[in-house]
Amino acid sequence: FTGSAFGSAAIWQYESLKSRVQTYFEEARADWMDKMRPQKRGDLRKQVNSWWNSLTEGQRTVTGIIAANVFVFCLWRLPGMRRIMFTYFTSNPSSKALCSPMLLSTFSHFSLFHMAANMYVLWSFSSSIVSLLGCEQFIAVYLSAGVISTFVSYVAKMATGRFEPSLGA
Repeated sequence: FTGSAFGSAAIWQYESLKSRVQTYFEEARADWMDKMRPQKRGDLRKQVNSWWNSLTEGQRTVTGIIAANVFVFCLWRLPGMRRIMFTYFTSNPSSKALCSPMLLSTFSHFSLFHMAANMYVLWSFSSSIVSLLGCEQFIAVYLSAGVISTFVSYVAKMATGRFEPSLGA
């Protein structure tokens, strides 16, 4: 999984850089047309765009991860989703589904405090790590760390003979 994550991140990083270079040259050619276009309307849209543009690249990257974690947290609160959540969003070496929970349990938090603390820490160091690695490699590290820590959890559970489900990385 880790090799695939980093391989995909390298391809994504190359394509992103290629797209940025192409966009730069296209904008340079079409710069004069911006003056002729009508301005966009909508105060809310301007506020959201202003907020989004004020974020660092790391914070923009982590915003998606935080949104995924909050979405999964909300799914845990729906009684009709409990069975699916226990099957795919908890890691348990005695489960029939072994591979997908290794990744999906990374986004799973049962306690609001646990999720809030994890997301705060993720938000706080995101700018420096993303500026060091790039957003593509950061996501590869995040997902790989989740899968590797779940695997270590599987090994520990097998060694101790305790096969209860667990959440998180």
